[in-house]
Amino acid sequence: LVSHEVMLNLIANTKTKSGLTVKAELDSSSYPTGIKVSDEEFYSINLVRHSFHGEWNYSIHPRGS
Repeated sequence: LVSHEVMLNLIANTKTKSGLTVKAELDSSSYPTGIKVSDEEFYSINLVRHSFHGEWNYSIHPRGS
């Protein structure tokens, strides 16, 4: 990826076999850095890894589901 424009174009031109499309835009807002998430907070996330490349592909579900 050589620029934000290239990245956004790659994402925006993604669609599924069933026709789902993706909208992408650059968020140039500033966000605070250095925010720490405790191990307890992190492990409380109901993160479900997908079977294909679960390190990149996952869903976050509400707690208790």
